[in-house]
Amino acid sequence: MSLFKEFRDFAMRGNVVDLAVGVVIGAAFGKIVSSLVANIIMPPLGLLIGGIDFKNMAWTLKPAVGETPAVVMQYGIFIQSIFDFIIIAFAIFLAIKVMNKLYKKKEVEKPAPKPSAEEVLLTEIRDLLKTK
Repeated sequence: MSLFKEFRDFAMRGNVVDLAVGVVIGAAFGKIVSSLVANIIMPPLGLLIGGIDFKNMAWTLKPAVGETPAVVMQYGIFIQSIFDFIIIAFAIFLAIKVMNKLYKKKEVEKPAPKPSAEEVLLTEIRDLLKTK
């Protein structure tokens, strides 16, 4: 089998395609949640803690000299990323919780399959043998 054919077989498996779709949707979802955090949640939170914008929070390790830029540790961006992660993780948790409830309902709604004629006949024979 050629290398190309093996790769094609691997790439066309359902799991790989599903994973690729999940990654693309996840990236788009991540952008939406980052925007939610940065533009909706963080401004009121900053206002509540005294008008502080997390993105501007930083420690200057070495000030700028001439054309050399300052060495800055921007811990505010890190805090922003932590908030993004927590909200994304919570949103995914809720989505999975809803999906699990939907799957449980589908499983419960399925009626038990009717036994085949052969199974009914065997059950009758078993019951007759028990009575003798």
